[in-house]
Amino acid sequence: MPPRVKITKEQILDAAVSIIRASGLDSLNARALAQELHCSTQPILYAFSTMEELKRAAYRRVDQLHTEYLLNTPPERNPLLGIGLNYIRFAVEEPRLFRFLFQSGYAEEKNLLEMIDSAELSPVLDAMQEGLGMDRPKTRDVFLTLALFAHGYASIHANNTLTYDESLAAAHLERAFLGAVAAVSQEEASK
Repeated sequence: MPPRVKITKEQILDAAVSIIRASGLDSLNARALAQELHCSTQPILYAFSTMEELKRAAYRRVDQLHTEYLLNTPPERNPLLGIGLNYIRFAVEEPRLFRFLFQSGYAEEKNLLEMIDSAELSPVLDAMQEGLGMDRPKTRDVFLTLALFAHGYASIHANNTLTYDESLAAAHLERAFLGAVAAVSQEEASK
């Protein structure tokens, strides 16, 4: 008899992300994972004591993928605008993963301000701070304005079958960015 193939947690998480990417969070269950991995449900239920635990681990994996995607900006582009466009593009290219991250209730943070101050977002804010040449509180303020705009734009695309026009998105994002920078600078000058 051939040796039994060991299914690792990493393989299970990869399969979970694959299922969510293809069919959405509602399609993720032990049977679907077993079918994807060509195994029984036993290795899945051994690696993760509950499906809830698995979904939370999958959320962390997708969050990591999302952060890597955001930070992959061309060097010639303003990092803040590049990250904003990547945020929108992620929603266009990966609508089910986007909905899992931002519309499923699996985020550990309870509100937007907690999300901005999370350790996971720190690399994004670091890149933006360097690109803007502003201190952290000002960068955070600019980011908040841009994040609200980009999230609205991304959500519209992730939840509808609209045609994505990157040049239009870039123009709108740049207006929001310039307005946010001007507002932060004006607040500073009025102090």
